Amino acid sequence: MSMVRMMSIYVLAALMTVSTAFAAGQHVVPPAQIATTVADHVAKQDADRTAVREALARPEVERMATTIGLDLTRAKAAVETMSGADLERAATAARDVNQQLVGGASTVVISTTTIIIALLIVIIIILIAD
Repeated sequence: MSMVRMMSIYVLAALMTVSTAFAAGQHVVPPAQIATTVADHVAKQDADRTAVREALARPEVERMATTIGLDLTRAKAAVETMSGADLERAATAARDVNQQLVGGASTVVISTTTIIIALLIVIIIILIAD
């Protein structure tokens, strides 16, 4: 019985060696494409974080955060740890805020206030979840 096991082990080892050598030069996805995809993902996350930081730096957002009692320092620090769907939602809300307030509008309309509150609520939820 041990002779059969030893032969089986040798046969399996030989097959693994041959299959590894045969597949060594083949990639399902080229390494350059993987590197590009990772770099694009990192760049998108950086752009999302920048949008959220810009929105949080706006005076209107600071006033709203003060009104509802949110610590903006903690919220700004949370932006650096955000990722995935949370970061995308916060960035979408932040871009809406940034777009609404572009050009230094002297008045803030209700929709902008709503967007600012939504951004702050997303960040508060993320802070509570951590």
